[in-house]
Amino acid sequence: MKKWLLNWRLFSLFSVMALVLAGCGEPFISALQPAGEVADMQYSLMLLSTAIMVLVILVVTIIFVYVVIRFRQRKGEENKIPKQVEGSHKLEIIWTVIPIILLIILAVPTVKATFELADVKPMNKENRDKEKTLVVNVRANLYWWEFEYPDYGVITSQDLVVPTDERVYFNLKASDVKHSFWIPAVGGKMDTNVEESKNQFWLEFDQEDAEKAGGIFYGKCAELCGPSHALMDFKVKAVPRDEFNQWIEKMKNAKPVVTDPVAKEGEAIFNKSCIGCHAVTPVDNRPEQARTAPNLGNFGDRERIAGILEHNEENLKKWLKDPESIKPGNTMTNTYGKLTDEQIDALTKYLMSLKVE
Repeated sequence: MKKWLLNWRLFSLFSVMALVLAGCGEPFISALQPAGEVADMQYSLMLLSTAIMVLVILVVTIIFVYVVIRFRQRKGEENKIPKQVEGSHKLEIIWTVIPIILLIILAVPTVKATFELADVKPMNKENRDKEKTLVVNVRANLYWWEFEYPDYGVITSQDLVVPTDERVYFNLKASDVKHSFWIPAVGGKMDTNVEESKNQFWLEFDQEDAEKAGGIFYGKCAELCGPSHALMDFKVKAVPRDEFNQWIEKMKNAKPVVTDPVAKEGEAIFNKSCIGCHAVTPVDNRPEQARTAPNLGNFGDRERIAGILEHNEENLKKWLKDPESIKPGNTMTNTYGKLTDEQIDALTKYLMSLKVE
């Protein structure tokens, strides 16, 4: 009895904890708080499928309880056999037709949404309006993201900047292993493959929801890709179209201007040790194969260090000292030399000065 009571208490405790934790989260990382056209469609399909499942479970449970009570064994009726309905054509038709109807109710909007979400013809038109149809090339790497705006010649990393209230089209690929591009609040995930073929899809970022989220949405890798898979995050800055155009112009004209003496020392260290992999200008004409590390052209404006740490000098120094302790298995660990504290201080000053202003 005591053991049963203990198990019941533990079960109750974990049930309450699960219920409480299910309510935790923020609008910018929850698929249950849609923030765009794609997310709205997918959320509606989730509600529809959940309603159908609950309905089926409810009906089956009611029938089950009815049968248990109605046909339970009674004293004096041990040998009584209830009326048998085996072979009833009416019942067989009913429990065959009902599932078909439910499947049709679910299938029609699902197929409709699937074809609508797969419509990427505007991004592939030769004469498309580049001012109205934004295309972003997304390249996933261990464990960072590169975002290229081919119509503007701009490349950045870790922070994706997009205009709100319009469809943004994406070309997805990976440079090493399979990853998956996912912005939970804005739309479902899609794989990035290492083959030549690219996956294509579109998302729309709602301005009102972006304002509620502070203009920042969280993106993640949704495909197990290695020891730091859970740390392969990126941020999405959703801004009005005019603000996006201003950002693009600043990125196209951004060039590092260093005036601080300590930052100048950091620039010299960077040009000696880091420039082979990283670029410091958003307009990067190197071929894709040569871009083996994140573009740092607007590093000083980033939301996070390494995609996960709060953006400040202290965390940048931690990353420069020991990137392996923050993101195990990252490619920087294998090529990065040891730096003195003075060199790290100088390099930190320089990197933090890389802004598009």
